[in-house]
Amino acid sequence: MNPIRWSDHALGNLGEREIDRSEVDLTLQSPEAVVPGGPAREVYMRRYLDRMLEQEMLLRVVVEHAESETVVVTAYKTSQISRYLKGMRP
Repeated sequence: MNPIRWSDHALGNLGEREIDRSEVDLTLQSPEAVVPGGPAREVYMRRYLDRMLEQEMLLRVVVEHAESETVVVTAYKTSQISRYLKGMRP
């Protein structure tokens, strides 16, 4: 993966959505799944235990690939794990 740059939008999302940046970094390093997210974009996904909510959540990180860098566009968490990981192992 190219060097990673965080968009201002993505950085703002971390605080607003109570997402630990280290969880996003882990998702980018070791995704459970990667799916297309539009032209030049991919969505990296990984399940994790959200300590604030005390439940398993799915972290989705949208990245845009450019020639010289990978830009983190946004990140969000969802409890709808089966919706996004349909057909994948539990």
